[in-house]
Amino acid sequence: MEHIRMPKVENVRLLDRLSSRKAALGTLYLTATHVIFVENGSEARKETWVLHSQISSIEKQATTATGCPLLIRCKNFQVIQLVIPQERDCHDVYISLIRLTRPVKYEELYCFSFNPKLDKEEREQGWKLVDLNKEYNRMGIPNNYWQISDVNRDYGVCDSYPTEVYVPKSATAHIIVGSSKFRSRRRFPALSYYCKENNASICRSSQPLSGFSARCLEDEQMLQAVRKANPGSDFIYVVDTRPKLNAMANRAAGKGYENEDNYSNIKFQFIGIENIHVMRNSLQKMLEVCELKSPSMSDFLWGLENSGWLKHIKAIMDAGIFIAKVLIEKDWVSFGHKFNHRIQERTYSLWAHLWKNRADYLNPLYRPNHSKTQGTLCPQMAPCNFLYKFWSGMYNRFEKGLHPRQSVTDYLMAVKEETQQLEEELEVLVERLANLQKSQLNDNKVKSKQQDQSKHLGLSTSSLANTPQEYSNDLKSFPSRSPSQGDEEDSALILTQDNLKSSDPDLSANSDQESGVEDLSCRSPSGGGCLASEDSGKDSDEAVFLAV
Repeated sequence: MEHIRMPKVENVRLLDRLSSRKAALGTLYLTATHVIFVENGSEARKETWVLHSQISSIEKQATTATGCPLLIRCKNFQVIQLVIPQERDCHDVYISLIRLTRPVKYEELYCFSFNPKLDKEEREQGWKLVDLNKEYNRMGIPNNYWQISDVNRDYGVCDSYPTEVYVPKSATAHIIVGSSKFRSRRRFPALSYYCKENNASICRSSQPLSGFSARCLEDEQMLQAVRKANPGSDFIYVVDTRPKLNAMANRAAGKGYENEDNYSNIKFQFIGIENIHVMRNSLQKMLEVCELKSPSMSDFLWGLENSGWLKHIKAIMDAGIFIAKVLIEKDWVSFGHKFNHRIQERTYSLWAHLWKNRADYLNPLYRPNHSKTQGTLCPQMAPCNFLYKFWSGMYNRFEKGLHPRQSVTDYLMAVKEETQQLEEELEVLVERLANLQKSQLNDNKVKSKQQDQSKHLGLSTSSLANTPQEYSNDLKSFPSRSPSQGDEEDSALILTQDNLKSSDPDLSANSDQESGVEDLSCRSPSGGGCLASEDSGKDSDEAVFLAV
């Protein structure tokens, strides 16, 4: 709070960048955690909340006759333009936000001063809600191939790994420490995910300090131990998320990637994801295109293409799909954070809050058996899916000038309700079909019985008429008879059944389909198809070794 120069400013205007409607007039508040704009009015006063940590940049623009504009860009693509009447007030707000959004020390983060008034037991429960060891036990380890190691106790080897990590059983402490010294930031290969059905695994590490010719015996032994801990495959994938050109350039700085001549039974897969600096520059170009006042369609599309943003997004999603087709069911577990900066006695765990309000975060369309019946859920990677489906929901969800959109939650609930109705209707149709088939079987029995009775009357199949004349002569010798009602029902029954088969796909072999909403259905093949051209049928048993 000591960094807030101006906690409250009145008569501030909130501009709508995309529409010509009158700017909203209200009061601006600065708190320890949020910027809050409250619109004036006798009816329900609309509030706009912006978290300090979500603010990406703040721009103080030139003063005009109506006031001093302040442009706030957020990391979630929200853009807020405020006009403050007095230039001095605008300057105080600007300086306050600059300091609040860019903490100098870890202790300045709000989590260290947040106090929800919980007792000691409740506080400890929040930190114990997610137990890394229990998560690994759920995956089926330790076992004959993997074991827990305390080589990183007190974060002595790697400050961005947990104190207890799972490593191959054949990897000794000497091998682990030696491998860590050969890896950037000492991030040695450690287990992230294990599939107990086929003993395949995903490990993570940083790039090796290989340079142009350096090698490390312990690191080579470490990767060999990882391969032996995956008995279902004769080799492991080394998935490097960087472009290959970047990895080669890093050799000049003493880093690089594994030399295949020094490591046995490995295959490389470069994904092509650029570094954070290129990503940030691309994002800024994309946002500049989105903020053009009156762009033509050609200018917008050219600017979007030139920014390269969608290319980066596609590269990241392609990497996820590649990993998923080999193994993955969940993301990295408790890796990548500076654990020695996270002290639990001084802060509160977020997991307790998420668990208490878990209904707000659950996917209403989730089905436990979906992957078994429909395969892995994979996104559609065609460019049109990015532009039309992904774009508006991601980049334009805060724009008031656009047409109103249904909330995602309401839409999902509507789809879920429709799916349930269709499933209930399917059950009714299946039951009706079974009854019809049962009725047809009974009619066939009656018909067969009538034929047997006809044989006793001398109407054998050999005496049936073969020509129209014979048929006419035979009719004269028997009393006239109209078709029985049962015969008519028999004909109608067959027609109904054929119609059901041809017009209702839910009664076919794919009767376990979902609601039929095209953009939510998933009929992708089972994992591993992407590797079929290279290898012969061992995709689901291959290990993945991820270097980031």
